[in-house]
Amino acid sequence: MATCPICKRHPAVPEYRPFCSRRCADVDLGKWFSGGYAIPVRDDEPTDDAPAGPGSRQGGEDG
Repeated sequence: MATCPICKRHPAVPEYRPFCSRRCADVDLGKWFSGGYAIPVRDDEPTDDAPAGPGSRQGGEDG
């Protein structure tokens, strides 16, 4: 049986899977809300907030 990814001590309970309890599920949710989990981005990758290059259209405006 798999262990809880938060506390690593108790087995996962079907009701809160993959966590062992509501407490551990809430701890995980808190990490998501606070930015504790993030996907790393390389510096050379364009981001959504970067300005568009020449000749590109943004915002769907005509002409």
